Amino acid sequence: MNIILVSNNMAKAKTLSVLQVVLILCALVLVPLLLALLLIVPQDSSVQQGAQSLLSRPLHFSFSNPQKHLDAYAVQLGEMQARIMRLDAQSDRLSKLAGEKEAVRQNNTETKPDNANRGGPLVRNAPLSEVALQKEIASLMAKIEFESEHLSDLEAKLLQKSVLKDMLPNSSPVEAAFNSSSYGWRIDPFNGNKAFHEGLDFTANTGTPIYAAAGGIVSSSEQTPDYGKIVKIDHGSGLETRYAHASKLLVKAGDRVEKGQKIAEVGSTGRSTGPHLHYEIRLNGNPLDPRKYLQAHYTHE
Repeated sequence: MNIILVSNNMAKAKTLSVLQVVLILCALVLVPLLLALLLIVPQDSSVQQGAQSLLSRPLHFSFSNPQKHLDAYAVQLGEMQARIMRLDAQSDRLSKLAGEKEAVRQNNTETKPDNANRGGPLVRNAPLSEVALQKEIASLMAKIEFESEHLSDLEAKLLQKSVLKDMLPNSSPVEAAFNSSSYGWRIDPFNGNKAFHEGLDFTANTGTPIYAAAGGIVSSSEQTPDYGKIVKIDHGSGLETRYAHASKLLVKAGDRVEKGQKIAEVGSTGRSTGPHLHYEIRLNGNPLDPRKYLQAHYTHE
């Protein structure tokens, strides 16, 4: 087949062969296709960058990644271990107060091991689901919290009946209400993590008088990074009270103070979010729950 082209500008007609026609048609089809591919497909550097981005995504853990759940359980496990260690320390203090010998406690523990003899047929065996595991952790946390509260009550009762009963700091250090949930585990106001708060917070205006909760000798009156301006009073036999975040200190180390004596003024120094008194009671360095020793109705003269 031949195609004859006729034009006014041409001296004579020009004939195209079949091969030439096929080549022209192929060029008309392939040229647009190549242009489209060049516009759509990225260059080599872009392809490499795209490949790298695809490879790096699995390295960034998403919320649904199992590692996130493992990390969360590890945090909860660490918190439970810390609480149990505090319970063990409190149990040791109670044993000393009650005159119980450590050997007796160990023997009692050995008679009731955690892996006591158990048995029975295995029926419908299945691993714990994540929801069930979370429920078990929450239940164990609640039991630990209950035991901690019970031991604190028992410790307070034993101290009030011991030789230390006459020197216990059992009066309010400031004429203001306290945050009933401030002692114990809470969310730290600065970093958002769970932390143990070893004292009781009394919200009051700057300049509100702070009083000694019991008589004793001032062991420290200084400013520290965390407590701010703080007064520590030694009441004897390992008992100590601390009055922190003060705006003004009115006593110095070595002074003897009486119960109800003004020793400082409320402030917001140190690691504090606002004016308040941070009050602690310690026995041989260990924090006690101040709520167990405050008198319900106390007024300063």
